[in-house]
Amino acid sequence: MGPFRMISLSQSPTDPQFVQNPYSFYETARQRAGGVFHWQEYDMPCALSYGAVWAILRDRRFGREAPPDQTTPHPAHQADFWRIEQHSMLELEPPRHTRLRGLVLRAFTSRRIGALGPEIAQIAHDLLDNIDPDGFDVIADYATPIPVIVIARLLGVPESHADQLLKWSHAMVGMYQARRTYTDEVAAATAAREFSQFLTDVVEYRRQRPADDLITHLIAAEEDGNRLSHQELITTCILLLNAGHEATVHTIGNGIAALVQSANVADALVPEQIDATVDEILRYDPPLHMFQRWAYEDVELGRHVIPAGTKVACLLGAANRDPARWSAPDRFDPFRPVQTHVSFGAGAHFCLGAPLARLEMRTALPILFQRFSGLTMAQTPAYSNNYHFHGLNELQVRAAASSSI
Repeated sequence: MGPFRMISLSQSPTDPQFVQNPYSFYETARQRAGGVFHWQEYDMPCALSYGAVWAILRDRRFGREAPPDQTTPHPAHQADFWRIEQHSMLELEPPRHTRLRGLVLRAFTSRRIGALGPEIAQIAHDLLDNIDPDGFDVIADYATPIPVIVIARLLGVPESHADQLLKWSHAMVGMYQARRTYTDEVAAATAAREFSQFLTDVVEYRRQRPADDLITHLIAAEEDGNRLSHQELITTCILLLNAGHEATVHTIGNGIAALVQSANVADALVPEQIDATVDEILRYDPPLHMFQRWAYEDVELGRHVIPAGTKVACLLGAANRDPARWSAPDRFDPFRPVQTHVSFGAGAHFCLGAPLARLEMRTALPILFQRFSGLTMAQTPAYSNNYHFHGLNELQVRAAASSSI
């Protein structure tokens, strides 16, 4: 691996202590290895430092698509899952990625996103109207339904199917968790097949009855010179539905947990401060902790050389707590100077849903703490054993008082 031997470290990603606090291992790895180390359980180089992660994500010598000599056939029981994923812009590089992303951005405009603010606020208030302030699970009752309802409405999918959409989404993203089993893989393939059929029916309905929603706009793009195939259309809708809520649910939940334990929560949520608070939540406890890339040629990374054909992991949670970039990075401080983090990625694959996620957070968080003052933990929260994802199973809270704001 170049003139310096890469330090190799072992840490099970399903170890209970790691699941609850991955940052301790990241710091140990940083102290022992610097910016890059070899993670034995994944058998791949991992970038820890902000500089290394930022560089990889923006370097076109790295990408999501496996090099031709590294592709291997998937097991038959996974076929329906990969039939969808092979058309996902998350898994593609230019020119296909450029074409798909451009078409989605035409429908996913800042004007369309910005106009959702009042609607998100109304959804938040409606949910809180039905919550018992004496004790509730903020994940199930608040953090989960808001992004699901919003992305369903934005796409034009009946929100009455929200529970089923969640089940399909959870099953599909299970393919990327460290502890996945054969049963999980079958469930992911089944969900992909059923999700695809459901959306095929929705698309056909929208062909006959166009509306001002993303699916209708994507159909128009599909029909514009046949630039978006039917399968690309279905896969893109699944991607937007899954990515449009999975990470946001975790971020809202992680953010509420951090705010509940913060001494100055009211000041952190005022209009002139809320954007910086959202940024600190994203930095401090991001919902996704690992992005993977292939090296397309030999690349120097710090003191090491990453050979062509090597898969590399970017540890976003570690990069966001790099002490070389942030002072006291393990402290949640909404008032620290804002600096760019990597929770939304960087470069060509920067999350196109970032503006929507930020809008949902800057709207939903102040409303929760305005409606229910003095929120406290009813029990110690626990993170799900779902690495690379990082989110709470539940977050039981109670309010000191309530109002009718």
